[in-house]
This record gives sequence, structure tokens and C-alpha cells, in this order.
Amino acid sequence: MGFSEDFLQNDGESVYDESELKEKINICKEHLENGTTIAAIDFLEETIEMCVDYDYVDDGLLLANAVLDIAPYNSEVWHFKGILLNNSFIFDEAYHCFEKSLSLNPNDVEIYINKSIAEDNLGMFDEAFNSLQKALELEPNNEEILFSLGVLYEKKEMFDEAINYLIKALEIDPDYMEALYEIGFCYENSDRLDEALQTYDKYLDLDPNSFTAWYNKGIVLVRAEKYEQSINCFELSIALRDDFSSAWFNLGYALSRTNKTTEALNAYKKSYELDPTDETVLYNMGQIHEENLEFNQAIKCYTEAVKLDSGYYEALLARGFCYDVIGKYRLALKDFNKAISLTTNPEEAWIAKAELEYSIGQIQESIVSYRKTIELNVNNYDAWYKLAETYLEVGQWLEAIEAFDKCIALREEDANPYYGKAKINFILSQTQEAIDCLKKAFAIDPTTRSKFTHEYPEVKTSKLFIKLIDENKS
Repeated sequence: MGFSEDFLQNDGESVYDESELKEKINICKEHLENGTTIAAIDFLEETIEMCVDYDYVDDGLLLANAVLDIAPYNSEVWHFKGILLNNSFIFDEAYHCFEKSLSLNPNDVEIYINKSIAEDNLGMFDEAFNSLQKALELEPNNEEILFSLGVLYEKKEMFDEAINYLIKALEIDPDYMEALYEIGFCYENSDRLDEALQTYDKYLDLDPNSFTAWYNKGIVLVRAEKYEQSINCFELSIALRDDFSSAWFNLGYALSRTNKTTEALNAYKKSYELDPTDETVLYNMGQIHEENLEFNQAIKCYTEAVKLDSGYYEALLARGFCYDVIGKYRLALKDFNKAISLTTNPEEAWIAKAELEYSIGQIQESIVSYRKTIELNVNNYDAWYKLAETYLEVGQWLEAIEAFDKCIALREEDANPYYGKAKINFILSQTQEAIDCLKKAFAIDPTTRSKFTHEYPEVKTSKLFIKLIDENKS
């Protein structure tokens, strides 16, 4: 996931003095109380504009409404009010303010741009596009309009169209850093990773202190599986903003991919300290403990993750595996059953449940679970093979043969299902069919001969089987 520079970073200094604004607001309120609004209307408009710049929404709306009560045809104040409402996420009212402003001043490009923001947030994509196109007709070389069109398409995940407009904005203003940043983000989300890296590098040449750009570059490098390089990017991002939890999280992931598990756990712990509501951090920590065979620590992490999100399928499944390993089978089954109830495709949970049921002697229950796995994925070879072997064990010969045939259809080059069929045919005294299956198994995998003679030592005295084995020696 990428982060918008505008959203995350705001370290520039305002051209206004905030104390000056507060003083002006108080003076304006005195005019309202004294009934001298008309005489001070220019001063009020100036103060409203400062409220817009400083995002003093409540005061700005109070003053804007006061001015519009006595000057309802003031296009500029309608525009300011719309911006303040946009900033308050009251987009439907903002939209009507911009409509009113445009009815009074139909050639103001800034009104069209801000109106498009309200329309976009109201889900009116076509209307937002049309507003920006009208603005572009008025000022065809306005890079801000082209940038806004690019961002509009970016939000719709129409990245090629977004890139087209953003590049046009950059052609007009080669120093338009916001456009360059968004181009990198669009390349990243279009899986054009090399172009994304080149774009982020250009951006970082201009602004090497952008922690979000270093972060986004790191994400691209992770996707390209260049983990060592991504570690450097995340560390630089953290050096610039040490409370950036997402950078700590992805640093942990990159470190884990390079087998630096201690460092990875430390990074994940820092991410969790910064954002204790992120269950994914706990899950990833659990994965590291599980890989290190530290099952009790893994269970603790998965349990905390499930506390944050009771419907966390992956965490429940992983905890179930850990419970299984340490012999807490009842708890493992409980987790597998819970995981199955959470998703429409719990294939992995069903097969895990089946294997556990088989291992603890619940054979018939395991057959049901294997069949449930196959219902979800008829091409699951492992489920078919384990089902066949389970049928063989309980003496359901015909069902076992049918399951082995499914295995052969899915993986013809595997010797094991032929060997399984051979064993059943011996049991059923279908000697020729058994021999045919053995021949196929021996031809695919000559080591099957050793398995056969080990399981059936009596064949050493059978001339027929000695001949069969000799014919298939490598």
C-alpha cells in the first residue's frame, strides 16, 4: 500500500500567523454582534479565506453564513463555504455551494476543481470528470487540473489513464513533485515495478527527506523480492519518521524474508507498540515463532490476533496447526472448526481437520473431512490421495480404487496411486490388475520395488514377482 504525500506530510510553514487569524476572527464576531457586518464585509471575506487556509472550519462557516445572509450573490464566499464543507466531509452541501458559486461565476477554474472533489466523494465520477474537463477547456495548460484528473482516475484504479494525465501535468511543470509521486504510485499499482522504482528515485532526488517516498520505494522492492534493498529503504523512512508503524511492519517482513528473525521480531514489536490494533503484526510475529518451532510463543501471538479480530481465518488456522503439533488436539479441532465457519472456501482448514482426525483415530470423521475438502476443490491431489489411503485402511476397497484413479487422472507421473491400486488388487485376488499397476509404478519410480519387497517379503520366493522385479531393474 502506498501513502499520499499530501495526506501524510505537512511540514511546511504557513504564510499566515495563526494568532493573527484568531484576532481577526474575534473582530469579525464583534461586527456580527454589533450589526456592522455590511461595513466590514471585505474584512470578513479576507478572514474567511484565512479560515479556509488554516482549516478553521467552524469559524469559517459561521462567518461565511453571516456574509451570505446579507450578500447571497457573493460567488467567492459560496466557493469558500463549499471548500470548508469539503474539509468537513459534508460533500452534499459542499456540492450545492459550488453549484451556486458557478451560477454566479461560471468561468472560475478553482470552483470547478473543488466541485469535482465533492462530486468524486459523492460517487459522481462522470460529473467530477466533466467538471474538470470544463476547467481544462478554460485553462488547457493548467497543471493542477491535469493533476486532479490523474488523481480522479487513480482513485478508480484506472492507472493507465491516470498516468497519462499526470505525465501531462509534469510536462507543463517539470518540478511538479506531487504529480511525480502519484505517477510512481500508479506504476506500482500497475505492476510496472521498474518504472515505479525509477519514478520514486527521481522524486527522492528532489526530496530525499520524504519518508513516504522511501517507504513506497521499499514496498516496490519487496514486491520485486529485492529484500536487502527494501530493508535500506524502510530504515531510511524510519530514520525520517520513527513513529511510522507501517514502515516498521514492512521492515519486519523484509528482515524475515532474509532470515534475520531476531531483527524481524524487534521490528514487528515496534510496529505493534505504535499500532496495538493491528492484528496482522501479531500474526506475522506468530509465523516467525512457528518457523522457529517456538509453538507456545506462536500460539500467544495468534491468540492476541484473534482477540483483535475474532474472524481472523489465517490466525485461527495457524493456531490450530500449533495446537496440533504440541498435542492439544481438542483445541486444534476447535480452531479448525471455527476457521471453517468463517469463510466460503475453507479448503485448507478442512484438510488440516481431516489429517488431525486421522492422526487421533477418528477415521470415519477424517473421511468426511477429506471429502469436504474435495467438494471445495476437486483437483486437490493430496486430499484425494489421503482419502484413498484412508479408504484402503478401513477396507473400503472400491472407494479406494476410485480415489486412486482420481489421483492418477490428476498426476499421471506419480507412482504412489498405482502402487496403492496394486495393493488393493492383491487383496481382491485380481492378480493381473495388480501386476499391471506394479509394472506402471516400477516404471515411473524404480525405488517402489524396494518398498514392495519390504512390505511383501514373501515375494522373494515367488518366481512371478522375482521376474517382475528383475524386468524393472534400472
